[in-house]
Amino acid sequence: MKYLFILLFPMILMAQSSFEKAKENFDMDKSEQSQKQYELILKSDANNLKALEALGDIAGFNKYWDKALVYYSKLKLLKPYEADYYYKYGGALGMKALAVNKFRALGMIGDIKASFEKAVELNPKHVEARWALIELYLKLPAIIGGSESKAIAYSNQLLSLSPVDGYLARGHIEEYYNRYKTAEYYYKKAIAVGGSKHSYKKLASLYKDKMNEPEKAKVILDDYKQK
Repeated sequence: MKYLFILLFPMILMAQSSFEKAKENFDMDKSEQSQKQYELILKSDANNLKALEALGDIAGFNKYWDKALVYYSKLKLLKPYEADYYYKYGGALGMKALAVNKFRALGMIGDIKASFEKAVELNPKHVEARWALIELYLKLPAIIGGSESKAIAYSNQLLSLSPVDGYLARGHIEEYYNRYKTAEYYYKKAIAVGGSKHSYKKLASLYKDKMNEPEKAKVILDDYKQK
């Protein structure tokens, strides 16, 4: 075993170096160069989870949804208890649904919803999957599964996991249904508990774009800059 490790050690170092270089290139949006490096890794290790995920992410970055789905599908088969793989698969499938005709998109809704729900089931603390489900239940017509009450239920779950996300999600729901004063209340709650830039921007956008109160929007953004 000792001698086997000595033989494999240079290969391990090479693989680590390849991953670091590929990740650096992808971070710099050099997706074509990163793709070649990760594909090279897969030639020697066809089931390498990091390379498969990176190639799926790169395909998604370039809006090659079918290609991304192939990589994420393989990841789900190799590691069926990883929530992120289901979340990413659902996201890629959702983006593909936006690019095809309405009849094909209708047939994808069940799989999209099931993927996000599976991510939540596998990781009860998965914030992003809940956000995705909220969007899904808001945007779908009631006749094919849309539901304000289910969107609110997921926003309540977010509230227990991350108060900022919970208040932002509920504010988003209220804004979607044109209940602007209630949305204002929740965005202010998000600012109070977290003070994130996104919270300030959401409230400022509500004032400027929906409530026709640009002066209030300016005050909110100035307040954030001072803090």
